[in-house]
Amino acid sequence: MANSKEFMQQLFSAVEAKTEWYDNIKLPEILSDYRIVHSCVKNIYDLMIQKSKIPKDPYKMEKKISEVVALDCSYIADNEKNIVFGTRFSDYESLLNFLCSYFNFSVSYMTLERIKNLVAFNNSFVWNNLSLNSPSSNSRILAEIIFQMRQELDQMSINTINDGVSKCSQLLTKINQELKELMEFQHEVYKATVRKNVFEHPEFKFDQAFTSEQLELAAIKKIFPAVMGKIPFYSQLIEEIIQEDQGADKEKKQQQLLAKLQATKTEAKKKEAKVDPKILLLDAVQSLGAISPTLVQISEKIKENHDILENQANSGWEKFLKLLRKAFNLSEPEVEYQVYITDPVNKTERRQNIKYIVFLKNIIQMARYFSSVSMKNSPAFKRIENESPEKLIDFLNKNLASCHKLLGELAALDDFFKGAVRGDASSKIKGLKMDLTTLKNQIVKTNQRRAEYISYIEEEQQLKKLGISNVD
Repeated sequence: MANSKEFMQQLFSAVEAKTEWYDNIKLPEILSDYRIVHSCVKNIYDLMIQKSKIPKDPYKMEKKISEVVALDCSYIADNEKNIVFGTRFSDYESLLNFLCSYFNFSVSYMTLERIKNLVAFNNSFVWNNLSLNSPSSNSRILAEIIFQMRQELDQMSINTINDGVSKCSQLLTKINQELKELMEFQHEVYKATVRKNVFEHPEFKFDQAFTSEQLELAAIKKIFPAVMGKIPFYSQLIEEIIQEDQGADKEKKQQQLLAKLQATKTEAKKKEAKVDPKILLLDAVQSLGAISPTLVQISEKIKENHDILENQANSGWEKFLKLLRKAFNLSEPEVEYQVYITDPVNKTERRQNIKYIVFLKNIIQMARYFSSVSMKNSPAFKRIENESPEKLIDFLNKNLASCHKLLGELAALDDFFKGAVRGDASSKIKGLKMDLTTLKNQIVKTNQRRAEYISYIEEEQQLKKLGISNVD
């Protein structure tokens, strides 16, 4: 009897410690992985829309999401492929966004049912085996579209797709394994909760219940409904409790269970001791790659808006001059847009002239560069990888400053385009508001990774001043 109560106290302490480890370390890591997956899926989704592979979902912003569920994976007829698959992939991106923004990554919230739903959702697309012969309708159509885009797009966009598919494959496989381990831990949480609520109830008689397995089961069944509320009675897990209490090899089962609950905690400490802070900076460099497709989409909208303004301004005389310049091989006059940029700190405005050709070229070059440095096997990333942390910080500071400057210019240019058109042409102008919000969020994420490194180094220096080392 004393041994059983002692085991339960050790068990409760182990479950509590591992719950804390999940809530503070492992589940935030899973959330971080989901955010990378969402970024990759968003990039691919935007390219599909941009290249008219799928239509925009007109109801996307109106759909309310309260739980993550698996996508519909049923067969899609060829004559419905474009619309039905487009809606499914749009829903997939929206659910990932919900997961990254609103889902509660904690042991108490992630019940067995929610974990099952997450795994089913993760398997909505078989990213590690996208094939034209896939038995999964969703995966097969996605493979078809990606195959088509690889034939049609520029190399930078193809690299974005390939990198996205690779990361989704690796990270979702990793997440599914971690969710499987979390589900196993939730079984132990369930069993510990039963022990705590049922065994500590005044009506539970240890002396009588522990005389046989049948009597313990009867005692649990009697008290369970009163103390466990709506939590289901899982017969298999209840049987495990009884075997740990009265089975022929109960001592062995108890020791194995306690060791299993302690193992991850020990491994986490070992991993924490081996953290290389430079990895944080390289992660920040790679996260710049998420900005690339957004810049590509923005550049295409700017070009379309520019063409609308040009068509609006072309009178008969101007068209004649244009033909004349073309006949004599004369260059077109440089187009400049006068915009007003708002300073976010003091809210003042300043006037700036934006040279259209130069500005557009700079955006495209920035997109290509960010794409190249984000891929681990690229020569650009290899060069950066060999730089010192100080130079990496300078690299990030310089590029983040460029991104913030561009953000202000794009917001001003968006206002300019909206105010420069007349009549029916105004409805044709492509607004940049959503793209700028996406770009701002991507800049913030990169900056957060840079800030994590700085915080880590400052903490390490502070510990050294106190004569403490954070390495075992």
